[in-house]
Amino acid sequence: MKKRYIRHASELVTCKGKAPKHGKEMADIGLIKDGAVIIHDDKIVAVGTTEELDKQVNAEEYEVLDASGKTVLPGFVDSHTHFVFGGYRADEFSWRLNGDSYMSIMERGGGINATVNPTRSATEEELVEAGRERLNRMLEFGVTTVEGKSGYGMDCETELKQLRAMKKLDEIHPVDVVRTFLGPHSVLPQWKGKEREFIEKQLTEVMPKVREEDLAEFADIFTEKNVFSVEDSEYYLTEAKKMGFKLKIHADEIYQLGGAELSARVGAVSADHLLKASDEGIRQMKEAGVISTLLPATAFCLKEEYAPGRKMIDEGCAVALASDLNPGSCFTNSIPLLVALGCIYMNMSIEEVITALTINGAAAVDRADRVGSLEPGKQADIVFLKFPSIHYLPYHTGINLVETVIKNGETVYHKEWV
Repeated sequence: MKKRYIRHASELVTCKGKAPKHGKEMADIGLIKDGAVIIHDDKIVAVGTTEELDKQVNAEEYEVLDASGKTVLPGFVDSHTHFVFGGYRADEFSWRLNGDSYMSIMERGGGINATVNPTRSATEEELVEAGRERLNRMLEFGVTTVEGKSGYGMDCETELKQLRAMKKLDEIHPVDVVRTFLGPHSVLPQWKGKEREFIEKQLTEVMPKVREEDLAEFADIFTEKNVFSVEDSEYYLTEAKKMGFKLKIHADEIYQLGGAELSARVGAVSADHLLKASDEGIRQMKEAGVISTLLPATAFCLKEEYAPGRKMIDEGCAVALASDLNPGSCFTNSIPLLVALGCIYMNMSIEEVITALTINGAAAVDRADRVGSLEPGKQADIVFLKFPSIHYLPYHTGINLVETVIKNGETVYHKEWV
């Protein structure tokens, strides 16, 4: 058995307790001064003060990690990304800088559909290598669990290829990859006006193969004006649930269509984006226990108003934050950017932001029983920050403070290695 002992953390963030954390609970991150963690193999066995845990440890049996002057917290969970894709769309970013809207770019053949051909053309091995590089960058930011979506093929072959690439990456890379099927991500020109027929094709031809190969545990859909209607989305999600998929939904990003309300009706684990969510939708998500996964970097890149995270928390919702890394609207996986946007522009406290990026992010991918907090029995996924307090996260604005990442009890990243 490998035994490791982290001691003298200036601040140890545990995020312990029931998950997800709702409303005012999000401010309670279980912070311990002069904190310590005992790890046996890949699991946490004890958490407390250094004084308490020193009494349980025979130093000769342990590798001791001195965290003096450091903040120690759970590994971050990025619960909404599209990180496996082919090609890039830098030109579209410049078009938006010149005033073109996201929807106008989609209508002229750009947007999601512009990534389809490069992804279809890429081999599975090429997608794995590109995905590995992106996971390496995530790890440097302290991300130890990530959700990845398909949706850049919208045909059987490419959807399966994307998901197989993610499954392979989950096997070979330290970062855990949670896989989501997003076949109804956009409407290709040949399917305009035949959206229900396209959905039926996904349900009958593609998703049974996804289930057969155990390629995804979640199903998702982009519910948006000129994409998939609330009615078609409800049909798809209801049928996906019957097939055994847990549910996510891209909801109320650009127009207020009732996506938040739909997420509550179908029992989604999370509803994501939510920039335009209605007050009634927020209330229904809270009542149904749907996690509000907010993606402020996307709003930042699109120059849109941010989702009402402060209102959601005040209303008692469980809020998560995620990067939405993708090749078009948000080509970034920067955790420091999410921290800054959450604190400065969404009026969240740093404690709430940490909760949103750890235990609530874990709940949004149905992993809160094993990651997202530092508690006995959970995976030893742990991040060391350079500075002695959580308050340096927003203060040292936009700067990566991660020095060391431990995944399943093993050190998998250290800044000096790079």
